[in-house]
Amino acid sequence: MEVSDLLLDRAIAIGARSVAVVGTGKNVGKTVVMRAIYRAALARGMKLGLTSIGRDGEANDFVDARAKPRLRLAAGTLVAGALGALPRSPALEWCESTEIQSASGPISIVRVRTESEIELVGAPTASGLRACVAALFAHGAEFVAIDGAIDRIAALREEDAVVVSCGAAASTSVEAIAAEAGALVALLALPRHDETSAALQLEGALTPMRAAEFIARGERRAIVVRDATRVTLRGRALLGALDRLQIRVERPLRPVAVTVNSVGRADSVEPKALLQAVRAAVALPTFDLFAASAA
Repeated sequence: MEVSDLLLDRAIAIGARSVAVVGTGKNVGKTVVMRAIYRAALARGMKLGLTSIGRDGEANDFVDARAKPRLRLAAGTLVAGALGALPRSPALEWCESTEIQSASGPISIVRVRTESEIELVGAPTASGLRACVAALFAHGAEFVAIDGAIDRIAALREEDAVVVSCGAAASTSVEAIAAEAGALVALLALPRHDETSAALQLEGALTPMRAAEFIARGERRAIVVRDATRVTLRGRALLGALDRLQIRVERPLRPVAVTVNSVGRADSVEPKALLQAVRAAVALPTFDLFAASAA
């Protein structure tokens, strides 16, 4: 079985009809993961919908202008994207206009009529993303892939399976890449609060300072925040707090797998070492789509 099929199966195994791909940073292979999941679902004859939190699929990176992998979509694919970013072409069939606004204009639902390369600019808000996904399902999508963003995880839905992508773009230390991935997965995997247990409800965020105060006084109650976006600790500070505090959320997410990319913009790391280190750090199935391997 192809690695892309194993990745898709992780989402399907938990009953998800949608998967969101988020990266630990830029250029870690997120677009490649989106494309792999898309092709695996397409090969199974599934009717697919795609959307984005922000933008993806552009020929060059919007920030650094470097070439990026394209999203080439087959006929029949549904897309929720900004009208101003979609090609003015008979290759796309208009299905619905929405009232959701983005930086590139209102979001529309279109169906690909002939194979096309597109740029996805999706809804920038949580409510907008929910509306986009609902519209894709309403127009016949059986499965939806969402290009996510780590700085917009509030837009992710409880129903989504989440795939985390990490890689050597920001660091050439295997240990640092693995630690960053482990901390992000731990954040996304914060469990739902059990309402039968004693708890301290936080209205705002759990900051490093507040966490230190709770640790210093030996807080035993569950510390409950709305969702993972209300926890501002990162990296080793987050992992340390999780060892000492019961941090819970009202709206949990569902990370199901991690992908690795051993090649960065300037340097690379040993692929097998990265795969094994990340697998140990995240305690989730881990895949290298570039090397066609899994751990």
